[in-house]
Amino acid sequence: MLRLLFRSILLFAVLLAVVTGFAYWQLLGSLPLLDGELALAGIGNRVEVERDAAGIPTISAGDRRDLAFATGFVHGQERFFQMDLSRRRAAGELAALFGNVAVKLDAATRVHRFRARARDVIDASSDHDRALLHAYAAGVNAALAELRAQPFEYYILRQEAQPWTPEDSILVGYAMFLTLNDERAMREIQRGYVHRAYPAAVFEWLYPRGSAWDAPLQGTRTAPQTLPGPSLLDIRGRDVVAGHPDRSFDTDDYMPGSNSWAVSGSLTENGAAIVASDMHLSITAPNIFYRARFVIAGERDISGLTLPGTPVMVAGSNGSVAWSFTNSQGDWSDAVIVRPAAGNDSYLTPDGPEKYRAFDETIEVADAAPQRITVRETRWGPVLDDVYWPDGEIAVRWIAHDSTGVNIAQLGLETAATLDEALDIANRMGIPPQNFVAGDAAGNIGWTIAGRIPRRADFDPWLPADWSSSGGWEGWLAPEAYPRIVNPESGRIWTANARVIGAPDPGAIGDGGYALGARAAQIRDALFEREQFQVGDMLDIQLDDRALFLERWRRLILRTLGDRNLSGSPDRREFRRLVQAWIPRASVDSVGYRLVREFRVEVRDRVFGMLLAPVQENLGDEIRLRISNQFERPLWQLLDSRPRHLLSAEYPTWQALLLAAIDANIERYKTEFGGDMSRRTWGERNMADIRHPLSPALPALAGWLDMPREPLAGDNNMPRAQGPDFGASERFGVAPGGEAGSYLHMPAGQSGHPLSEYYRAGHEDWVRGRPSTFLPGAARYRLTLRPAT
Repeated sequence: MLRLLFRSILLFAVLLAVVTGFAYWQLLGSLPLLDGELALAGIGNRVEVERDAAGIPTISAGDRRDLAFATGFVHGQERFFQMDLSRRRAAGELAALFGNVAVKLDAATRVHRFRARARDVIDASSDHDRALLHAYAAGVNAALAELRAQPFEYYILRQEAQPWTPEDSILVGYAMFLTLNDERAMREIQRGYVHRAYPAAVFEWLYPRGSAWDAPLQGTRTAPQTLPGPSLLDIRGRDVVAGHPDRSFDTDDYMPGSNSWAVSGSLTENGAAIVASDMHLSITAPNIFYRARFVIAGERDISGLTLPGTPVMVAGSNGSVAWSFTNSQGDWSDAVIVRPAAGNDSYLTPDGPEKYRAFDETIEVADAAPQRITVRETRWGPVLDDVYWPDGEIAVRWIAHDSTGVNIAQLGLETAATLDEALDIANRMGIPPQNFVAGDAAGNIGWTIAGRIPRRADFDPWLPADWSSSGGWEGWLAPEAYPRIVNPESGRIWTANARVIGAPDPGAIGDGGYALGARAAQIRDALFEREQFQVGDMLDIQLDDRALFLERWRRLILRTLGDRNLSGSPDRREFRRLVQAWIPRASVDSVGYRLVREFRVEVRDRVFGMLLAPVQENLGDEIRLRISNQFERPLWQLLDSRPRHLLSAEYPTWQALLLAAIDANIERYKTEFGGDMSRRTWGERNMADIRHPLSPALPALAGWLDMPREPLAGDNNMPRAQGPDFGASERFGVAPGGEAGSYLHMPAGQSGHPLSEYYRAGHEDWVRGRPSTFLPGAARYRLTLRPAT
């Protein structure tokens, strides 16, 4: 009996070893070939791919088509699963990989019909651009074919990797539109709910167009609105705090954004401009960007950041011009109120009734039956069937729905020789509209909008609008009409998702939810603290985590917790002590910073919920309202003047509201952590959560798939914008022509494969804020791609 048991155990151990060995062999088979020579169909001439110690490739080709092929090959080797998720996210095809859990997201995305639109973009592209997209796709598929095993994620999901197509690269671009734009015009709709319920003066006060923190490059700050009197809004007698824990409103505390600035050659030692960039996005393993250097002898030499799935250098330097982006937060979508005509299949237009166009969409679902939905489209755009509007339905007009609004004209930046050339190219690009900041080797600096700008008829784009009789868009703004700022007298340009063009009007850019200007103002002020700059000075500003914005809130806490309010409350006394002794930075060891920050959020949310309670009661709990990014202005008007008519019945005074916010935070620390506030550091709250997409479903493998969990410095409303899984997707500072002395680092590593030596290479530099070299280092591996005979 014992012998049989021993044999069974031995057999099981052998089988386990065989299975484990096979699995490991399969994993190794999906690692890319880095050295040697490959003969491949689809390439015209030899291409050299040299990787340095961090896995950063230098791709040397004889022409742009072969360069596109080799870029696709490298991306396909290292990042195919990431690319697949990007195209599926835009196409609404994630359920085919993940099953029913992704159906709801796919259905919401299918409204945009991006796969069909991507085909239209390809058809409308120039022969040159179409050839590059085909070459890139051929390179991706060649890389898949050369792997001994498909990327490991597909074995876990029990799926097959599908070939890449040219339209998939356009879908990756659409995925960025989804990330960076308000694709459903929800800000307009949410503002519209409030506008319908309150007098215009109250609405304008609650949703101001700017604040005292604005730091525009051009124009002035907007003037504050007058505090509404009791004849306009009076909430005394209302009981609204009971439902506070279930907040029913949205915020943009971590909005997709970025910092970028430039200083002119008049402020540098060698006379070249310096451009700094840190684009803030969700951070995963692998990172959204992939570093590379493109070389065509005698024609171009570009280094910087590529976006896997596309053949384009997103941001970087070509030796003559350096460029970067921040999300413009302009108004690129409009909510259109659709009025029904007679019957259920028509709606009203300025030309009379018009039938909806109906498109049947099939959502493939892994391990389940397909699901089918019907998308209705108007002449302006798709109808949002899941959005409530009291007077009809809502359709969305969005620049991404127009095939002429999307292109790969950004390729032209690779050979731009001057700032003016770069600005001209930016104004013709078809990307989610961005603040484009550039500088050249001659010392010139400039700003403009990169991406298409719609020309609007006479209607208010701040709110949902009825276009059934008039209104709408009237084509695109001509490139020569785009706003530009070139070589300002100060020699400094800065952008940080806040208002760039100040009062009286942002012009054609509109306002799609500008960030509060505190981050931009802190960057501006840091730039004016110096009269001469070196490239390394840019990193100092990017890592600036000083809590200047919260200092005012700290003073408010200290005034609120006077001796009278401390009596008999050791918890409040400890709270005050920690705030008094704060480290005035979002540093990982600061307790006081965390207490002040969370006090501000608690006060803001209580006040907004209190003011909007009448609107919420009318709409019901299923409708979510949104806090304006500029709400800090009316909030401080209230805290400074403390009007009784804008205070609900739960609070006898504004002081009582502030004490309640402090006590709520104390109670939360007791409930969650046992009450020891002295150990509640910001680093504990801001712990890195940079995960592989499959990691949440595979917790046992999290240590292998994810980046290390460690505390991160930084926060919102300061240059070092950082959350657990959001923040600087890269940081660079570069002087065109001086790339060898410039820096660039990013989270995670080059490879998307956990067994690769490059999976985490460079991540530690990003965490610690150490500069990595902008250019790739000496070659460690060399791979030659040559045409198959």
